[in-house]
Amino acid sequence: MEKGRPLKILMLEDNPDDAGLIERLLKKEQVNFISERVDTRNEFDNSIKRFVPDVILSDHGMPEFNSIEALKICSRERVMAPFILVTGTVSEEFAATCLKLGADDYILKSNLSRLPSAIHRALKERKLEYLKREARRALRNQNKQLLKANEQLVKINHELDKFVYSVSHNLRGPLTSVMGLVNVAKLGISGPELASVYDMINKSIIRLDDTLQEILDYSRNARNEIEVEEIDLESLIKSTIESLEIRYPEKSINWIIRVEQQRPLKTDKTRLSVMLTNLLSNAIVYSDHEKESFVKISGTVTTDHLNVSIKDNGIGIRGEVMPRVFEMFYRGTEVSQGAGLGLYIAKEIINRVSGTIEITSEAGNGTTVVFTMPNA
Repeated sequence: MEKGRPLKILMLEDNPDDAGLIERLLKKEQVNFISERVDTRNEFDNSIKRFVPDVILSDHGMPEFNSIEALKICSRERVMAPFILVTGTVSEEFAATCLKLGADDYILKSNLSRLPSAIHRALKERKLEYLKREARRALRNQNKQLLKANEQLVKINHELDKFVYSVSHNLRGPLTSVMGLVNVAKLGISGPELASVYDMINKSIIRLDDTLQEILDYSRNARNEIEVEEIDLESLIKSTIESLEIRYPEKSINWIIRVEQQRPLKTDKTRLSVMLTNLLSNAIVYSDHEKESFVKISGTVTTDHLNVSIKDNGIGIRGEVMPRVFEMFYRGTEVSQGAGLGLYIAKEIINRVSGTIEITSEAGNGTTVVFTMPNA
């Protein structure tokens, strides 16, 4: 109850004289209050919602209603107001039953002088109970936050261990290959053999560059704030494809692009570009050389979201591999020459921008990736 505001007292009482006696006593004790009297179930039910009492004073027995039923209504409606039974002579067993059902106190009509102090005590106890409940709720929330932070710390430590091991392996592997190939070139070979050595050196350097780029993408997504800008989706898709065609000149892909952008797209361009690069490069790397390869890219911009679907007819993903495709440094096939960070980074980006990503695939029948990002 707000300080200075009249106490709102709801009286469940069928005798107007008894209600008047209670009101006179409270006024005599200088209790600042307003009251409302009801004596039926419907009136009581309506009053606790409309009047919203601070205290409920209830007689036990009325022609069609009683205090036990009133207590059950208060419990059902989660009424916070103290419930004090004010009635004639009752047995100790009945009083104990009422207290078990949620009554805060009981006052005999033959001894109403105790009513003001009972109201004051009940209000104080309810307030203390409310404060305890709020403290417990705050403690639970704090514990949840600590648990979440601990889980995040465990995740970070686990990923850091994998990161150190895998990065050292993925960096040293191409470097070792380059050093070996350089030594071979020093032997004085020429012609087609030398060209083959240079080609292998180039592939090792590309692998090394890919690993470094994935590490940078991972770091930027983890550390950089989200920067929103307006984007032409179709232009971004086409420029990403052009960059990938230069990177994979030996691959021939039929690109099918369909973009519906009737609303401005505002999101993080860098993160969206990384998403497209990683997903489209996967479609290229895992294309099936025995088929005429295609990649269908569908993009739809709505008021709230960007929805992108990337469907290919590549080699697909085996069923036993699917549950792990988003793991850090996981490579489900030897076809992959990367660090195994592409889909992991895509998932981390989606989590960072509160989007969604789903992959469906069947070995030998291609893969479809669908992701959404909020349109800011």
